[in-house]
Amino acid sequence: MEWFQFKREFQFVDHRRRAFIFSAVVLLVALASVATQGLRFGIDFTGGYLIEVGFEEPQSLDPVRGALGGEGFEDFQVQHFGSSREVLIRIAPTVADGEAEPEAGLSDDVLRVLRGSLDQEPEMRRIEFVGPQVGQELREQGGLAMLYALGMILIYVAFRFEKRFAVGAVAALVHDVIVVVGIFSLFQVEFSLPVLAAILAVIGYSLNDTIVVFDRIRENFRRQRRGTPQEITNASINQMIPRTLVTSLTTLMVLVSMLMFGGEAMFGFALALAIGVIVGTYSSIFVASTLLLATGLSREDMMPVPKEGEEVDDRP
Repeated sequence: MEWFQFKREFQFVDHRRRAFIFSAVVLLVALASVATQGLRFGIDFTGGYLIEVGFEEPQSLDPVRGALGGEGFEDFQVQHFGSSREVLIRIAPTVADGEAEPEAGLSDDVLRVLRGSLDQEPEMRRIEFVGPQVGQELREQGGLAMLYALGMILIYVAFRFEKRFAVGAVAALVHDVIVVVGIFSLFQVEFSLPVLAAILAVIGYSLNDTIVVFDRIRENFRRQRRGTPQEITNASINQMIPRTLVTSLTTLMVLVSMLMFGGEAMFGFALALAIGVIVGTYSSIFVASTLLLATGLSREDMMPVPKEGEEVDDRP
């Protein structure tokens, strides 16, 4: 009966080699894109001016771009912010003696250009200046935050489970981060602080999914008296699939709503999380779990360590 139960389940473990090849190709493409194209950093990381203007009626972006470009503004980005009546303008800073400096009267120049070129009267909402030095520090601190998170996760999983589990969990998390960053690089989607926050959230989401599967694998190794490591691992994955799919699909429903109705301000954050949820679900099944088998996981590794003097204590 137990063997029949294994045969009825989807054989995830049998497809682990194909999954590894697929993951290797995706990772190579992602790393190649990051190495050749890099990331399109937002103003949070590059520095520059951020100007928000509002209109009484919805405003198309093309006339705004044409007006700024016609007046000699260079290296700027225009997008809607929150609604079609709010326009966010990002302008690269003026560099003098190798350092970026705030330009006095820039907001007045932008307002003057828009008032002279558009049918509507723009209203200045805010203006901010971020220096490149601050952006560089944010990039460095963000990278260190991801490295610290992965290091602490490695230590936590090694203590809670076993070193083979720690290697599988961290490998899956590194896989997820590289894929998300690679997609942003490949399609040149703006990489900003909310996107970095989303990647850190992806690490936590993917780890939670992986830990749940690991718990079931350890439990089944201790309870099942028959079955090979491949069969027990595959059964554990199948037992957790309903929970994993329900969690992932409900999360994706929220993220799709954010992508459709959240506007430009939430697009990068929601996109990074949506990609991370999909990739994290995949890696929990085909990377973290099946990597345990590649490291030689056996039933003996899952057995609890007997306490010293336990036999003596059990004597009458």
